[in-house]
Amino acid sequence: MDDIESWFRKGLDHIWLPYAQMKTQPDPAPISSTEGARLNMADGTTLIDGVGSWWTSVHGYNHPALLKAAHEQLETMPHIMLGGLAHEQAYRLASRLSQVTPGDLCRTFFTESGSVAVEVAMKVAVQYAMNRTGARRTRFVSFKGGYHGDTFATMSVCDPEEGMHSLFAGVVPEQYVVDLPDTDDRAAALDRLLSGHDDIAAVIVEPLIQGAGGMHMHSPETLKALREVCDRHGVLLIFDEIFTGFGRTGEIFAADRAGVTPDILCLGKALTGGVTPLAATIASRKVYDAFHTDSPEYALMHGPTFTGHAIGCAVANAGLDLFENEPRLEQVRAIERQLLDELAPLSSQPGVADVRICGAVAAVEFEKDFNVNAARSWFIERGTFIRPLGTVVYLTPAYVIEAADLSSLTNAVSEFAESRVV
Repeated sequence: MDDIESWFRKGLDHIWLPYAQMKTQPDPAPISSTEGARLNMADGTTLIDGVGSWWTSVHGYNHPALLKAAHEQLETMPHIMLGGLAHEQAYRLASRLSQVTPGDLCRTFFTESGSVAVEVAMKVAVQYAMNRTGARRTRFVSFKGGYHGDTFATMSVCDPEEGMHSLFAGVVPEQYVVDLPDTDDRAAALDRLLSGHDDIAAVIVEPLIQGAGGMHMHSPETLKALREVCDRHGVLLIFDEIFTGFGRTGEIFAADRAGVTPDILCLGKALTGGVTPLAATIASRKVYDAFHTDSPEYALMHGPTFTGHAIGCAVANAGLDLFENEPRLEQVRAIERQLLDELAPLSSQPGVADVRICGAVAAVEFEKDFNVNAARSWFIERGTFIRPLGTVVYLTPAYVIEAADLSSLTNAVSEFAESRVV
């Protein structure tokens, strides 16, 4: 690799980074290579990755099976359009997803990113009502603390008070954003909302864990209540499992852990183990049947250029092989036990508001705000990469992380809490 000055310093004057005030943010950590759960910096030092590149690298970086699949597909056929053409990897992957997802989720539409997968789910929900009855159901119910993406439609179903999107109030469509039905009173309020409005196409939720909104967690019973109320009022239920899908909660899908099947399921991130972009929107037979007619206007008119990207689908198929052949869920459950042992005691630490753990996710929430940029630098100085969300310091490591490396992460979080940096 070229000297760091030839790409990093020069590039900083031209790149626009995500979720960053470029004028005040400290320099990002330049990484030269990755391996397992580790990031190798350009200066030769190593960071233990506690975030997994926004929760994608569940199999660890550079897993040979994923790299082999990408390399072989690259040499054979990197990509062809799915409009009028077909390739094996996308068709095999769609078939396999219908087998591993719960219930009768049977038809997969591929996109390049999670946000677009949610956009497609919303589009499908609106058109489903029109195709079936001609009804104009154009609004959605989502939940406080939720996050579903940064594109315009997905911003509308995020928590409107959430800092990333509050500037766009009045620009994005107004939706019904309410409390999760995790109490009898809130469940009754949701029931009244659905019974009193005939413009609602679907309810959308991040099942069990609301990720980017702060790693808020709820029970399977909450999802069962959602399924019941949606069925009662003839409203579709969308699960956004872009974060929770593929083992993060201890089962392949959060839907499995809850025993609830949605009408539409959105997947991404861990689908390809962080190797390539790929996302999926999977519809139930009931939903798909509303589109499957002789009438062309009933078709789903959506088609990203790289839908069903051949390399991405090949890597995703290899990733499903790893879930079948390697002990991923056992690894997640071992991580959960270790996180409970090593972080749960922080709940009694002064300044700590809450400790939440589910599967390979841990969140330590602090009572007061702290400087997130300073905290990131603080963790890097201790050989870890941990990227807080507001007042929440969280861990979402690769499932293959060694116990000693996981302890290094939890020790860093504990030291952070005890140091009164906050």
